[in-house]
Amino acid sequence: MITYEQLNQATAIAGDVLDGLSRMPKSLPPKLLYDAQGSALFEQITCLPEYYPTRTEAAILMTHADEICARLGRNVSVGELGAGTATKTRILLRSLLRRQFSINYFPLDVSDAALQLAKDEMERELEAVKVHPQVGDFEDLAFLARQTPPRVVLYIGSSIGNLEQDDAISLLRNIAQHLSSGDQLLLGVDLVKNRDVMHAAYNDSAGVTASFNKNLLVRINRELGGHFEPDAFCHVSFWNETASRIELHLESTCLQSVRVDALDTTLQFYQGERIHTENSYKYTVDCLEDLLQRGGFEVENIWTDPDFWFAVSLGVIP
Repeated sequence: MITYEQLNQATAIAGDVLDGLSRMPKSLPPKLLYDAQGSALFEQITCLPEYYPTRTEAAILMTHADEICARLGRNVSVGELGAGTATKTRILLRSLLRRQFSINYFPLDVSDAALQLAKDEMERELEAVKVHPQVGDFEDLAFLARQTPPRVVLYIGSSIGNLEQDDAISLLRNIAQHLSSGDQLLLGVDLVKNRDVMHAAYNDSAGVTASFNKNLLVRINRELGGHFEPDAFCHVSFWNETASRIELHLESTCLQSVRVDALDTTLQFYQGERIHTENSYKYTVDCLEDLLQRGGFEVENIWTDPDFWFAVSLGVIP
């Protein structure tokens, strides 16, 4: 018997799945990758030797935390988009707590499991941080307006790279509309670098990224009564230089038909047909500055690692 929670989950993703898999070429929004299992797999990915973004960004934050937090000012409330388990966020919050007695922290994520883990660990390690979890995606940012000014919004982890350029600008403008003059945005982006380094990060030797990608099919099976055989699809990831992005796909290894009960439809896949599941755009510093300015922020500062693999930028509402 289906539960009320399962029914709500199915309703939430059914439209995205039907729309995406009815297109030519087929695609699915990357937010669907992050159910509880997908979020757990992504946490594993961040610890892999090939996956440089997490450790590189963490090193930037550790090196420059005091300088960053000095620019943020005092008595700030902190919001975060795509917070996950907020592991790197604690680097900044520890530094902020040397400047103010307490922090109200509002993490937003599509994964309730990740947010609960973040809340439990955060409040255990940093008692002066009050966590206010926000389950949802970026379509509803009203919670930002409920924060007490001055406000800083964290959007780290290079998650903005999952968005098309126009969508990234629209999101930044939406963030800006919920903020006031003087409020700030800390944005992390992955930079263009040697293609072999980037390719390895999304094609790890342990196959964790492949499991993460295929878990999307497992989720459709569980929540929508899908009949996908995940092993009938292979993980494909490559660098698209023209678009300046890494692309993730699931490729059908054979001619097959797949029934999805909740959608009352049967999907046809030919051998070699792909489902485009995620992009990860890579920026130059000039493109990052342009993105922030077009999104409604003035660029205050940009920090990078010594190899210029990753950048953390601070923008302010004029």
